[in-house]
Amino acid sequence: MKKRIFKWENTVPKVLIVVMVYLCYLFVPLTRQPVKIGATYMTMNNTFYTVINDEIRKRTDDNGDVLKTLDPALSIRKQCRQIETFIREDFDVIVINPVSGNSRMLDSALKKARAHGIKIIAVDSQVKETKNVDCTIVSDNYNAGVLCARNMMKNMSEARIILLRHWNALSVKDRYQGFSDTIKGRPNYRIVEQVETLGQTEIAMPKVQEAIRNGIDFNVVMALDDQSAIGALAALDSQKVGKMVRVYGIDGSANMKKLLSSKDDAWATVAQSPVKLGEKAASISYRLVSGKKVPKKIIVPVHLITKENIDRYSIEGWQ
Repeated sequence: MKKRIFKWENTVPKVLIVVMVYLCYLFVPLTRQPVKIGATYMTMNNTFYTVINDEIRKRTDDNGDVLKTLDPALSIRKQCRQIETFIREDFDVIVINPVSGNSRMLDSALKKARAHGIKIIAVDSQVKETKNVDCTIVSDNYNAGVLCARNMMKNMSEARIILLRHWNALSVKDRYQGFSDTIKGRPNYRIVEQVETLGQTEIAMPKVQEAIRNGIDFNVVMALDDQSAIGALAALDSQKVGKMVRVYGIDGSANMKKLLSSKDDAWATVAQSPVKLGEKAASISYRLVSGKKVPKKIIVPVHLITKENIDRYSIEGWQ
């Protein structure tokens, strides 16, 4: 029987290869997969959402991650299809500003996304079924309505109010509730007409023009967002009403702040901070991806900007 001769020259190279591969595994980091955040806002026809999105993009760009932003253009069906896109493309987080917070179709889409392991953040406006959302980040919308009502009552002994609303947005309903609760039980302050504007200047303007032509007697426009307030101011200009009509808005947009300085009828706006909303949405996104606990709801304070204090604020941009 022949003895096998152990040949080191054949074995050593193989051992060295194994050792080198092991050392490479230890000291060469694995390629980091980018975090993928999908964003869908009710409309990008509003710089408010552009600013929120820009704040998130700053964070993703700094980290070498991915932000994909889609515009549903006020269509709930389109927004649900966009969520399906994020699911199909294996996104980690969805930041959503819902077209309609009451939509069952949207609830179903968000439920499916969560089942797929995607984290959900609602920003600026909530959804009714909060169980499908990891974190909701909103302004203090109820207080925004309160601040407008208090200022109106401080400056006027009586008011006949046209209310411009966007009823699909639950944040707007909170503003309405704050306003109506504050004037409740005070018969000198009455809402004489409610008009749906979808938060759009181009819808608000003809609707307010129509109210003027129909002879509705009003001396206040309570617009539950600045876009509608700007439409109301344009309508008042075009119809040459010939009397003071105080117009209130909510947002604190650059355009509305400029009008506070230049137009008598532009009376006040409650300032939100899309910058802070965007910063918090970005921060919460990364906490969720890291498996950290986050609050179920974050409320960002608001404040009233009037003709009296407009000099304290920049009129060129958002807060």
